[in-house]
Amino acid sequence: MRIRASLVLTALLAVLATSCVTINVYFPAAAAQKAAQQIVQDVIGPTPSAPAPAASAAPATSGGGMAAVLDLLIPAAQAAQPDMDISTPEIQSIRASMHSEFVSQVEPLLASGAVGFTANGNIAVRDLSAVPLAQRPQVNQIVASANDQRAQLYAAIASANGHPEWEPRIRAVFAQTWIQEARSGWYYQDSSGAWKKK
Repeated sequence: MRIRASLVLTALLAVLATSCVTINVYFPAAAAQKAAQQIVQDVIGPTPSAPAPAASAAPATSGGGMAAVLDLLIPAAQAAQPDMDISTPEIQSIRASMHSEFVSQVEPLLASGAVGFTANGNIAVRDLSAVPLAQRPQVNQIVASANDQRAQLYAAIASANGHPEWEPRIRAVFAQTWIQEARSGWYYQDSSGAWKKK
């Protein structure tokens, strides 16, 4: 009977030890926000009047008693706050290309109100009449190119950090950051799709 109880306890500890790997792999929201802010400011430049972003709290664990046992067994794993790797050559190349296109093509469209930031991390045409008639055919191409670069960036960051499945969450963090860093007078879409002027 004592051997059986020992085997059950050993099996339970083995399950707990292996399950903590799954539990402690979480999306590092604070690190993603920091990376997004750095990249967005590199692309569009800092907004002098923007308030500093609020620090996000560490994600709460759920699971009641089991979570408490895991915290006791491996407290350092929960406390770890990894940084996002945004320094790969692929990411650097995308950032440089985004900055170049932003300055020469996207920024004038934002300033005119022809395009704006969307709630999904892209840009979209808002008012084509804000652009001279001769330039209108190019606007959709500029928007498509900018959105392609954004998709490449979000996927590259997720892959560089070993979690391609994080791409939608990285995109969501960037969507908020583009809007937060937008300059006064630029347009953005809220979560309902309505255009608002910053």
